[in-house]
Amino acid sequence: MQNLPYWRLSGFYFFYFALVGAMSPFWALYLESLAFSAFQIGVLMSLLQVMRIFAPNIWGWMADRSGKRVMIVQIAALGSLLCYLGVFFGTSFAWLFAVMATMSFFWSASLPLVEATTLSHLGEHSHRYGRIRLWGSVGFIVAVLGLGYWFDVRPISDLPWAVLGFMIGIALLARHLPEAVIEVHVADHLPVWHIVRRPEVMALIVACFLMAAAHGPYYTFYSIYLVDHGYTKSAVGGLWALGVICEIAVFMWLPRLLPGVSMARILLATFAIAVLRFLIIAWGVDYPAWVIFAQVLHAATFGAFHAAAVALIHHHFRGRHQARGQGIYNSMAFGAGGTLGGLYAGAIWDSLGAPWTFTIAAGFALLGFVLVAWKLKAMEA
Repeated sequence: MQNLPYWRLSGFYFFYFALVGAMSPFWALYLESLAFSAFQIGVLMSLLQVMRIFAPNIWGWMADRSGKRVMIVQIAALGSLLCYLGVFFGTSFAWLFAVMATMSFFWSASLPLVEATTLSHLGEHSHRYGRIRLWGSVGFIVAVLGLGYWFDVRPISDLPWAVLGFMIGIALLARHLPEAVIEVHVADHLPVWHIVRRPEVMALIVACFLMAAAHGPYYTFYSIYLVDHGYTKSAVGGLWALGVICEIAVFMWLPRLLPGVSMARILLATFAIAVLRFLIIAWGVDYPAWVIFAQVLHAATFGAFHAAAVALIHHHFRGRHQARGQGIYNSMAFGAGGTLGGLYAGAIWDSLGAPWTFTIAAGFALLGFVLVAWKLKAMEA
């Protein structure tokens, strides 16, 4: 592990998730300031996920065919930056729809390719993934806390400039990422769909889709939900940061546990915890202690979930299928699942209300729990 480019990989994760820390809690508030309806906000926020349905598969196929993952990450980082500049030239719904769609097409390419590159660098030490990925969580905390306090004294219209700074950081770090050697595997000659159609792999992908759908209301409307119930923007930022601090603890702790624990069983536990978490968010928002407890559970519903899911995808997709495997995971989970989550949240938020929207989210997590439990032993094999 002496040749592991730890800080270059960690630096990319830092800026990538600092951008997420700016977008997830605050972009909906920025859109609300432009007088968009809940449905329009849901549509625009879902674009960050819509492009992840198909774009990672396109980029992943190109990366696996060419073997030049890092070059594609660099192209995608520059492309997303150039497209994002459009936010400074218009604020109509149609214009922002076009800008966010094109930006997201390029932006969605980066993460699955960097995930595959990181795991290739780690080789047999993939259980140490969390110690690199935790810097992404640090970047998220820096962004969400800093901007939370900033927007208590400054207008939300400052947000696009902060996002621009993080996107420049992503583009610069992408220039310094090192390429990794792609291992040769006996299944390299088989099409990737030969792996996808295996029942345990299909169950894993669909379960991840359901978990992302469950998080749709959280990533789209949670900040608005808290502000409407009297929480300040700095408190909102603090709550988001608390969840990610707990996520960092999981990334640091899991490497000691992973070699001896089933990733599938950890995944199963995260779905059970997600059911509890979203029910607490739904019905306990007026009780700060319960809100804080729900954020602590983010350690499981994202941190442990993502570490387990990435490890299981890496286990089933080997050799030249690694980038495609991570691309399929991102497409189906954060792409299709995230899109469904944002759209159903936007469609029912005003009519059914926030509590029932988050209760439906708990139902998605429960379905995922059933699916993983059904194929648990096959996933462990």
